[in-house]
Amino acid sequence: MFGRSKSQATTSTATVVEKPGGKGRPTPSRKEAEAAAKARAKVPRTRREQMLAERGARSESSQSIRAAMKSGDERYLMARDKGPVRRFIRDFVDVRFSFVELMVPMLVLTMLLGYSGNDSLANMGNAILLGTVLLVTLDIILMRFRLRRELVRRFPEEPLKGTTYYAVMRSLQMKFMRMPKAKVKIGQTLPEQYR
Repeated sequence: MFGRSKSQATTSTATVVEKPGGKGRPTPSRKEAEAAAKARAKVPRTRREQMLAERGARSESSQSIRAAMKSGDERYLMARDKGPVRRFIRDFVDVRFSFVELMVPMLVLTMLLGYSGNDSLANMGNAILLGTVLLVTLDIILMRFRLRRELVRRFPEEPLKGTTYYAVMRSLQMKFMRMPKAKVKIGQTLPEQYR
């Protein structure tokens, strides 16, 4: 009585589809609409929100740059670390066993012996510490001469200014604290070409 017949229903839907000026795209699903609303809500509206968003972006950027520096990516290294000569020096230092690695355990041992209350143990601790310092100094001097010889052989045209300082500063750091991170293992043979 009040219902429409099937023929009227089909003609009315046909007229809806054929309307000119329609939106021209399908209606988004509920999931898509909610995702779009969330994306709009994430846009910072106040000055404080904008500042926090910029800080987060800077933090992300600096973390990615730091990771690239650790991995040794030339594009992100500081000027002092760039180039084949500096890469060779890093590898030359990292491939050697350095007595600096023994400094921290020797300092702990010296402190323990010094606080033992026994003068002879304290004197022994001081002697051990002095011997370790002398070994480290001798090791650095020998490393410097070997490094200079290798640099002259491998990079005859390159200036050697600043190379000793760079190598000494790297060798005085504990291996896990070095930046960029070591890419070679102790005792590994270094390649002839660094270009």
